[in-house]
Amino acid sequence: MFSLFCLLTDRTPKCSFLGTILPNITSQPGSASYVGQEANYWSNQQAETLPACRVQPQSALDVSASLLITKFFRCPFAVKSGGHAAFAGASNIQSGLTIDLANLNIVQVSEDRTLTQVGAGNRWGEVYSQLDPLQLSVIGGRVASIGVGGLTLGGGISFFSGRHGWACDGVRNYQVVLADANIVDVNEQSFPDLYFALRGGGNNFGIVTRFDLETFPQGDMWGGMRIYPITANASLLTELYNFAKNAPSDPDAALIVAFAYYEGEYLASTDIEYAKPIVNPPIFNELMAIGSLTSTMRITNLTDLVEELNVANPSGLREFYTTATFRNDPNLQSKILEIFMSEVTGIKDAEGILPALIFQPITKDIISYFSKNGGNALGIAESDGPLILMNIAIMWSSSVDDDRITAAANRAVDQSVALAKFMNLDYKYIYQNYASQGQDVFAGYGAVNQQRLIGISKKYDPEQVFQRLQPGYFKLSN
Repeated sequence: MFSLFCLLTDRTPKCSFLGTILPNITSQPGSASYVGQEANYWSNQQAETLPACRVQPQSALDVSASLLITKFFRCPFAVKSGGHAAFAGASNIQSGLTIDLANLNIVQVSEDRTLTQVGAGNRWGEVYSQLDPLQLSVIGGRVASIGVGGLTLGGGISFFSGRHGWACDGVRNYQVVLADANIVDVNEQSFPDLYFALRGGGNNFGIVTRFDLETFPQGDMWGGMRIYPITANASLLTELYNFAKNAPSDPDAALIVAFAYYEGEYLASTDIEYAKPIVNPPIFNELMAIGSLTSTMRITNLTDLVEELNVANPSGLREFYTTATFRNDPNLQSKILEIFMSEVTGIKDAEGILPALIFQPITKDIISYFSKNGGNALGIAESDGPLILMNIAIMWSSSVDDDRITAAANRAVDQSVALAKFMNLDYKYIYQNYASQGQDVFAGYGAVNQQRLIGISKKYDPEQVFQRLQPGYFKLSN
């Protein structure tokens, strides 16, 4: 059966059967549609992965039909929302079927303006561009090209997280295609266990085709990017520490601190956002007093801010992400920066290299929302905060450098985690949306939540379709 669909001979076009059952939405290798869809990934590693065919459903029913066919032929598949994951196979699959949700792009606000139905194929820039004119927003991503589906299922950090939590905490209802191909609405009342699992559990439980998101008033805001000389690193890390500690005093504030090697020198940067159109709110007084080389701080709308960050995340390059989480301590972060710079020394000659070390706070006010509506699956308690999320993100041009770059990044994380353990500042959580392929994401949720998620997976997917036939991204079975 498998060969009939996924490994057909050259004399029989691949995916011909699927094309017969689902005409007009199936693309075969070499077609303009197939080539266009393959080019619509963020990382080159994903774009170089070649499925036997691609399907672009127009509805949840099309997704259900696609899943039934892949199950019948036991054909491995992948599901793509925005395609912004770094590693090959995350939302694309070699020689299998890729289900591309791009056409599931509804953005519909309820009459009372408290709920927005968002199709899983949307990217956040598309969502915000429709909500901004209405002076509304939702808890979503901070880069325009990131997909709604992957970000939300993995947790989802937002500029509004201090006041509303992460994206997974703002989902009132999921429309889901289950392993048996049934289409169901999953919420706290209908399927409370599955609702819990989808809030951070990734792609292990079904194919989410629509997210119904809590919606709130949101007008213009203040924000932008500032670039500093690397000599400002100690001051910036001190202010990161202070912000993480003091953030509950002003939940409208958000901060990212990063260090990068660019064109022969190290630079530091901050992304500062404030959910109201107020210039220099007091929580940022000390941070704004640090002299910068450039600044884009302005009053603008959310769409503009996420487009700015999109420029800093260009597509068409090779990408590597990895992550760890630590207790809030500026001395630890300073030593991690030293480790990062030491590892960059061995790879800075790679073509097109742009390595970055990024720190983001997970504050107590953010964590307070993780228990909302029955709680999410992430396993972080408010008493654990504040925490600092570290992300090493590297872009480069040539595949010949893949191994040494990923090895350097992995060494940096391993050394950082070992140092944190020595200083008694380590923390178990691994953020799924920044994790590298070999990291054990669900172990970081804690043993109780990990076992609970495995049990929910077996309940709703007894044949383990999403563990065995959808091998990409992070699986509970690992």
